[in-house]
Amino acid sequence: MMDMSRGISGDDGRPKHECGVCGIFGHEDAAKLTYFGLYALQHRGQESAGIVASDQGKVTIHKDMGLVPEVFSEDILQGLPGDLAMGHVRYSTTGASNVINSQPLMVTHKGCTLAVAHNGNLVNSMELRQDLEEKGSIFQTSMDSEVVLHLMARTTHLGLERALTESFSCLRGAYSILMMTEDTLVAVRDPGGFRPLCLGKLSNGAWIAASETCALDLVEAEYIRDVEPGEVVIISREGVRSLFPWPKQKTSFCIFEQVYFARPDSDIFGINVYEARKRMGAIMARESQVKGDFVMPFPDSGNYAAIGFSRESGIPLEMGMIRNHYVGRTFIQPTQSMRDFNVKVKLNPVRALLQGKRVIIVEDSIIRGTTGRSRVKALRDAGAKEVHMMVSCPPTRYACYYGIDFPSSEQLIAANHSVDEIAENLGLDSLHYLSVEGLVEATGLAADSFCLACFDGMYPVEPDRNFKKDAFE
Repeated sequence: MMDMSRGISGDDGRPKHECGVCGIFGHEDAAKLTYFGLYALQHRGQESAGIVASDQGKVTIHKDMGLVPEVFSEDILQGLPGDLAMGHVRYSTTGASNVINSQPLMVTHKGCTLAVAHNGNLVNSMELRQDLEEKGSIFQTSMDSEVVLHLMARTTHLGLERALTESFSCLRGAYSILMMTEDTLVAVRDPGGFRPLCLGKLSNGAWIAASETCALDLVEAEYIRDVEPGEVVIISREGVRSLFPWPKQKTSFCIFEQVYFARPDSDIFGINVYEARKRMGAIMARESQVKGDFVMPFPDSGNYAAIGFSRESGIPLEMGMIRNHYVGRTFIQPTQSMRDFNVKVKLNPVRALLQGKRVIIVEDSIIRGTTGRSRVKALRDAGAKEVHMMVSCPPTRYACYYGIDFPSSEQLIAANHSVDEIAENLGLDSLHYLSVEGLVEATGLAADSFCLACFDGMYPVEPDRNFKKDAFE
């Protein structure tokens, strides 16, 4: 779900979550269940939220900037009646941030309503957009997701199934998409399966489609299966139909879903995220052989790998940094004299625990390295004698074109510095990354199941030239 006008986000140095989607078919409280599904998926996007609902052919939509409970109230949900609904949460960015770019996107064409909610990035979006504009299309947003609506509008005369096949055959890249008409819910996943998408069933027989299984858990739905890579699932009054319009190809599951993006209570690509992250920590302990007095995460990113590291190494697990859970998205800015305030307001060291100790930090990733130095300095100031860092993924050296807000390689610290240089920059006694082989082993799947491009630069789907230029320069 690329914003084609935006810059690179991530002033806190963390990789940014992308988007989350959830749809309900066949439940009288479809909008409310979609709301709860989006609530479970809030970690995938905190900028905006939206829900579209259909009540016997009458379609209503509400979306706005903010978190899910900020955008929706009981009254608003009451104004979204019907047994069919679909919603979206969008990621946070420092680029174009306005309600017009929030999703779902919805249009009415020849008397028919079509809405789309998209997680991923289309790598040929600029090429398609230019071609469509030359043929008369007028775009209302800067989102690549709008391309899908224009392609569908040009083929609706062929019928829904043919329109889906013709339209999505034009797309290249990563997309887990929900679409909705007045009476039908559609789930589509790209042939590589970059982003997750699953199906579940509620007790009354209603269907749910969502980015992660944690959304199914919250609404007490039974997990049925994943939408397969390259599959189109059509849910209507006639039942559920499944299409595989494109030739089968090698999967390109995003391994960063396991490392960082997905909630630990979700199963992604058939893998339990919590257990996978613990295995990452255990393998990292075997690979690094670092000694210390205790292991600690920077909450909450490294929590689960830290558990695995501690158990495998026999080194006790402690919480050397305490997180303030009541930090909002905005707060009064500090004075110049309050250095590193953004770090201090979120995390505070436990001085009595750290004094004179050899500390092993477990982190899930280092992207820009902009916050790591301040956090390590806070541990030193609190009395830590040694500070070592374990990172539960390999060095991130290459930009992502498939739906993760990784910057260009010029902004990735590991692309421009050696491990020793990064350790020195962050003020560490040592720095150790999990190997690619170790990361793949932790998932339990074969290496060729995954997209590892952010580590090795081997892109499964090559972006077009315009995409590279507009998205990353």
